[in-house]
Amino acid sequence: MSDDAGTDALARTPLFVEHRALGATLVPFAGYAMPVRYPAGIMAEHTHTRSAAGLFDVSHMGQVRLTGDGAAQALERLVPGDIAGLAPWAMRYTQFTNDDGGILDDLIVTRSDDGLILVVNASCKDSDIAHLERRLDAGVDLTVLGERALVALQGPKAAAVLERHAPGCAGLGFMTAGWFKAGGVDALISRSGYTGEDGFEVSLPANETAAFWRRLIAEPEVEPVGLGARDSLRLEAGLCLYGHDIDETTSPVQAGLAWSIGKRRRQEGGFPGAPRIQHELAEGPRRRRVGILPDGRAPAREGTSVLDAKDNVIGEVTSGGFGPTAGGPVAMGYVAADAAEIGRPVSLLVRGKPRPATIVKLPFVPHNYHRG
Repeated sequence: MSDDAGTDALARTPLFVEHRALGATLVPFAGYAMPVRYPAGIMAEHTHTRSAAGLFDVSHMGQVRLTGDGAAQALERLVPGDIAGLAPWAMRYTQFTNDDGGILDDLIVTRSDDGLILVVNASCKDSDIAHLERRLDAGVDLTVLGERALVALQGPKAAAVLERHAPGCAGLGFMTAGWFKAGGVDALISRSGYTGEDGFEVSLPANETAAFWRRLIAEPEVEPVGLGARDSLRLEAGLCLYGHDIDETTSPVQAGLAWSIGKRRRQEGGFPGAPRIQHELAEGPRRRRVGILPDGRAPAREGTSVLDAKDNVIGEVTSGGFGPTAGGPVAMGYVAADAAEIGRPVSLLVRGKPRPATIVKLPFVPHNYHRG
């Protein structure tokens, strides 16, 4: 029986009934009742995604379409990414920045035949939409795709499975998208995800989502995966979680996301917070996001202080936990830039006691994206 106490007043995705039928434990997340785990447990779900194919409900995310002349240029005035240079059906990771160069949210932008499609974080989607409505040019139309749901199929066997249900999708390259027939339904499929594995995200009409989910779950390679394993997977892959590893106080450069800012945008600026971000690109930031590998088996959770050799606080953990594939505790956080050297020994203040750890290169587990 599912444990969904305290979720009755929350919003539900089109897959709520499916989660209950599968015995999911439901918890409040970004205003929705979402599965944190299924009966197999977080460890099994994590391992299955790394070895086969995990199926995730990500319908709580926001989907938005921008159309009209100059939509790409208008969006570029809100993000540091190169949107105007996107090829048709190519995708780009970028961030909404504020006037101080902090990150309001991170998002994925896809150039479609008739404009741009944005996927934004569930916890920020209302504020993101309001931000867009306030600051987009009058000639750009914004449509919230509230009638569409989103599922993610991730893992080394994801392509083989999804090809059976949406022929042709296995031909997509990493960070590209297109329209496909998925069980007779028009679906927008992208080769993307947030686990570090090869995989896909499938946007389709909300009223068709449950039937599609059941078809995928019936495949022998596929198991459902909840928020718990989604978090451990993205942590091992060194991927940021908004509100934890990035927020309005962190810049893309501090967060190690400078790779998402193309040469033209670096030179031209023209986005909120450009002076700070350009300065940090040229001179370096005062602090940097790093990987942290604790010694022993005790995990370091968010908020744990990072200490130098003299027990001075030089930073803080923003994400931490057990990495099933890494085989032990892993963490990410921010430290002073002059302490961010790979291999530097540090200490983590866990339950009042300094415990040894090391600054390491991210990710903890190699990415397995499809580059063909």
